[in-house]
Amino acid sequence: MNKKLGFLFTTIIAALLVLAACGNTSDKKEGTSAEKKEEAEETVHVIEHVLGKTEIKGKPQKIVTLYQGATDTITQFGVKPIGVVESWAEQPMYEYIKTEVGDAKIVGQETQPNLEEIAALQPDLIIATQVRHEEIYEQLSQIAPTIVNTTLYDIHETTELLGKALDEEEKAKELMTAWDARVADFKEKIAAKGDYPLSVAVTNYREDHARIYVQGFAGSILTELGFTEPKNLIGQNLEIVKLTDKESISSMNADIIFEFMEDNAAVKSTHEEWTKHPLYANLDAVKNNQVFTVNEIIWNFAGGLKAANLMLDDLYTYFELEQ
Repeated sequence: MNKKLGFLFTTIIAALLVLAACGNTSDKKEGTSAEKKEEAEETVHVIEHVLGKTEIKGKPQKIVTLYQGATDTITQFGVKPIGVVESWAEQPMYEYIKTEVGDAKIVGQETQPNLEEIAALQPDLIIATQVRHEEIYEQLSQIAPTIVNTTLYDIHETTELLGKALDEEEKAKELMTAWDARVADFKEKIAAKGDYPLSVAVTNYREDHARIYVQGFAGSILTELGFTEPKNLIGQNLEIVKLTDKESISSMNADIIFEFMEDNAAVKSTHEEWTKHPLYANLDAVKNNQVFTVNEIIWNFAGGLKAANLMLDDLYTYFELEQ
């Protein structure tokens, strides 16, 4: 009996020792895993941008975007910002990205972000643009690491900068490779139809005048796709041409016209007056039935990668090209 008890006691002690050893091994593995996670979170990478260099620790999780193009493009990384500036139309946020943006806090306007509301969100990254936010860059940087894009609408710069800041450079390359492939496909298919490249005018009607957007978001995309400037404006390096009288309608002359305007009575009246003028009837695009009304938000306000792809979708449709 004593022998049996002794044997049982010895067996129990051995089992406990084995369990203890296993526990120590598990603890070591958990500790190693936690250490690696902590190390990853504390990894510091330096991002160079137009206003300097910014240190970012780990992978940002709480991000505030302060211009439309950044808000649009960050959603293409599968990231929901915690704070965004109010949209220019369809306030507070454009319908086309409303779902992707989710319940992000509105932190003022692009031209005047609310610093107190931004600080209250305790972000670990702010995305700004030199055009709008150079004067408040230092204040933004005191709230959180801030990176700054040069323009409002350069999808290449915005995507690359976001890729670096989010530690998602491979994703950024993937997104731009897909975009480049679509651009190449469109150019090949439209060229096959002949008469390419084509000149294009992007026009906008206001209550008391009309405009031609030579550059800007739509202009940059159209240029990348191989289109040229309005025929009477080639080589003048203009960004926006304000037309205050109908005698200047000839400046719109192009093979194709893409027009957009606000949906209100005064603007519609201006559009009707200008498009009934004899000079308008003499434009090449008008004579060839190549005038298209486009979505102002996608073609002008948005300025991001998703909008660029939606704009390209429109162009495939207008030119009856297969995707």
